[in-house]
Amino acid sequence: MSSTEQARWFVLGGDHLVLLDGQGQIPQGCRSQLPAELQDAPFEPFDHWEGLPCHLLDLGEEADTSAMTGLRQLMVAGDEEGFRLAGRAWQLATFRRSHRFCGECGAAMVPRAGEWAMACGQGHVVYPRISPCIIVAVRKGPAILLAAHRRHYQADDPMYTVLAGFVEAGENLEQCVAREVFEESGIRVHNVRYVASQPWPFPHSLMMGFTADYQSGEIKVQDEELVAADFFEADRLPRLPPHGTIARSLIEQCLAGDA
Repeated sequence: MSSTEQARWFVLGGDHLVLLDGQGQIPQGCRSQLPAELQDAPFEPFDHWEGLPCHLLDLGEEADTSAMTGLRQLMVAGDEEGFRLAGRAWQLATFRRSHRFCGECGAAMVPRAGEWAMACGQGHVVYPRISPCIIVAVRKGPAILLAAHRRHYQADDPMYTVLAGFVEAGENLEQCVAREVFEESGIRVHNVRYVASQPWPFPHSLMMGFTADYQSGEIKVQDEELVAADFFEADRLPRLPPHGTIARSLIEQCLAGDA
């Protein structure tokens, strides 16, 4: 790789941290413009962005990350493509970190030449894991079902969002939507409709977004997952997820009657 090659440089470290430039963006330019300690580092190509190659370097979980920023900052700043590609880089790095040994024979694994895969000496090959998830906006007339989740609850200013969950073995996506909504809120839904999807690198999910209509039931929250849930109309919304998330998009489309 030439030191004058123009590229975008994705430097990762710690837990979902990424190196950004002075403008809060993924560094772009030639290798010689990177910090001195990175100019000879073993970057790997993994994608392209507006005609420029994207190169990845994972400094590891124990790296000095004092100059790095949380991956979510790209999303909050509205840098959708930067967040998508940094998320892709993180999914690949997470795969490498979590597959150092073969799940079949226990032998050490190494990156396979020519593709993003890991292989052991016995010939067992694994590819990056993707976990399918559903995320769903439930409508009841002009109102939408929103919940405060325990995993990111703040008592002084709680954020409310739509319901989500992982797809289980043997069920299709529509069944997963109905099951997750009922398990978490006690609500039955029908008229389930697919809207859009979003890769979600925390750590390796693919969020598939749906809307559904309220059918029956009274709200009874699953205490292990939720703090509270309710139906909200557009004129009395709580704090919502940030723009750039599929959750926010589903909420806005649902309240606007576009989904």
